[in-house]
Amino acid sequence: MVTDRINDFLRTTRSDEPFVVVDLEVVRKNFERLARALPESRVYYAVKANPAPEILALLAKLGSSFDTASVAEIEMVLAAGASADRISYGNTIKKERDIARAYALGVRLYAVDCPEEVEKIARVAPGARVFCRVLTDGAGAEWPLSRKFGCEPDMAVSVLEHAHKLGLEAVGVSFHVGSQQANTAAWDTALADASRVFKTLAERGIHLKLVNMGGGFPTRYLKDVPTSEDYGKAIFGALRRHFGNRIPETIIEPGRGLVGDAGVIRAEVVLVSRKSEDPDGQRWVFLDIGKFGGLAETMDEAIRYPIRTPRDGDRTTPCVIAGPTCDSADVLYEKTPYELPVSLTVGDEILIEATGAYTTTYASNGFNGFAPLKSYVI
Repeated sequence: MVTDRINDFLRTTRSDEPFVVVDLEVVRKNFERLARALPESRVYYAVKANPAPEILALLAKLGSSFDTASVAEIEMVLAAGASADRISYGNTIKKERDIARAYALGVRLYAVDCPEEVEKIARVAPGARVFCRVLTDGAGAEWPLSRKFGCEPDMAVSVLEHAHKLGLEAVGVSFHVGSQQANTAAWDTALADASRVFKTLAERGIHLKLVNMGGGFPTRYLKDVPTSEDYGKAIFGALRRHFGNRIPETIIEPGRGLVGDAGVIRAEVVLVSRKSEDPDGQRWVFLDIGKFGGLAETMDEAIRYPIRTPRDGDRTTPCVIAGPTCDSADVLYEKTPYELPVSLTVGDEILIEATGAYTTTYASNGFNGFAPLKSYVI
């Protein structure tokens, strides 16, 4: 979304390198909209989406809690003004010394998905609260997050029972239905699994309290997506269906849905060429930003960003879009070429919209000598 504030910034800011600019007012509105849609769920912002200090400070002020994946992210959140009781260490793969450091900083809520992780926490974070992540199929998501994280629901029962026996507080279950999840019903099956884990453990005398419903809330790229209200209604309906009148404490972990449409990248066309002398051959448009510069989510063309050019309205043709590095993997859109104006030429500045999430954090630290993506927050 190119807001008036972003337009004003772009008019007065010159740079020889690509950069992203994020409008905090959009972040504020997205947070308030999602909080209204799920008023009984506490928001834990997924710091990995965009850890800009200004964003963390705003969300801390608005009352958000935070989902973190490392000690460094925990320290960023604390520096932004949030207290440790508003932090979850949500990565299921943690070094034991990092768990100890987080515990020393006051963090008491941890994600697990296997007995070995439980044992690390029990050794260095006695009495901590743990929730077990269960697998989901991620159907309907443009960026699935299955396989690497989570375990089968039956195993989650064993993992949480093991945690209880080791003196940890087994508090609940988590899942993630996949990033950029366009299917509002995706939470239904996961909540059914969570309910079964709750019931099984209750029969064994362990009463869970928490369901972490993860992220997945999308931003608009080239296609319309459901509203926050649509998600809120579908998720609350699923909670009632599977938990009845005994709905547990719930948290959500939005990342993309809070900051994605708040950011815009300004980039430049470096080259427009063909690979043969055929005048009707495939056009290639090379930008000064690519997968290694922050657009890693174009991998497998999962995320298709809206692109604006100064020549919009002219006749278009399908183009392959690629980045500037000497790496053959640095191609953004080739399987499904992107329609761009035929008149687009070297030196034209373009805007890549909805790039507030997973761009600065995915940018390399100088691959091929290209500078990391510069970020401005207004």
